Amino acid sequence: MPRVSIITPCFNAAPWIEETIRSALAQTHADREIIVIDDGSTDDSLRRARTFEPAGVRVVTQRNAGASAARNHGLRLATGDFIQYLDADDLLAPDKIERQLREFGRDPSTRLTSASWARFQSSIIDSKREINSLSADLSATDFIRLALQHHHMMHPAAWLVPTAVCRAAGGWNEDLSLNDDGEYFARIVLAAGRIRHVRESITFYRSGLAGSLSRSRSERAWRSQLRSTALTVDHMLAASDTRAARQAAADAIRRDCLDAYPFCHAIRAEMERKIAVLGGSRLCYQAGPRYALLAKFIGWKMAKRIRNQLG
Repeated sequence: MPRVSIITPCFNAAPWIEETIRSALAQTHADREIIVIDDGSTDDSLRRARTFEPAGVRVVTQRNAGASAARNHGLRLATGDFIQYLDADDLLAPDKIERQLREFGRDPSTRLTSASWARFQSSIIDSKREINSLSADLSATDFIRLALQHHHMMHPAAWLVPTAVCRAAGGWNEDLSLNDDGEYFARIVLAAGRIRHVRESITFYRSGLAGSLSRSRSERAWRSQLRSTALTVDHMLAASDTRAARQAAADAIRRDCLDAYPFCHAIRAEMERKIAVLGGSRLCYQAGPRYALLAKFIGWKMAKRIRNQLG
């Protein structure tokens, strides 16, 4: 029976960490280890996590270094044959891991599996399942191209990754914050080659939290987003440099440049040059009807500045 290492990075997640750990302990697959890496929390997260140590949960603390550093720490400690990432505010269905492991056992050629996932805020009873172009069996390059083209994501906890694939892909990029998972899993899927989607397996992504990294709009966050997309593009094109891949890459970088305006001027200029090399993009600034009308009169850049100021 394969062992699964569940790695949970935790920073100031006191309201949710206990529910998250319980969902890991409730897995129907018995041979698993749960590793919580507290990333220098200043709230009650560490104490709450340690209440589960009698149940076999391993809790380790480090100075605050970011989620990627915490996950890398967890990877160094992991002894499992498979890696399950689980952020400190997300949840796993009880049979999530078991269903994906069953797929590995059914087809020995399977190198990577993804699962279904649903968004929720306070209760999974009210969760809404996300179904997009990534919810399918895909080649690695098709997965990355579709993710870039349609601005789709795969929830990090939806993956179940063989430890050998993690080693082949390399660790998390600790220079990134926003969208660090996009760049990391691009390398994971390329190391695996193909993805098997297990529709019956499900995980739950808590969204809409004030102050969450995914909602950050700081200069540092936009810099990370731009760098992450550029690296993901490079990973994809190194494996498949087709016209469709180049167009998806150019559009994804252009989308980020539009979203990041007026932050990160130097990096956006660098990214615009990259877009030109890729063949250009016709994407324009997209906003709601109110700001779209405003942009017609004062230009999209001024409309974007006003939108940023008003939140």
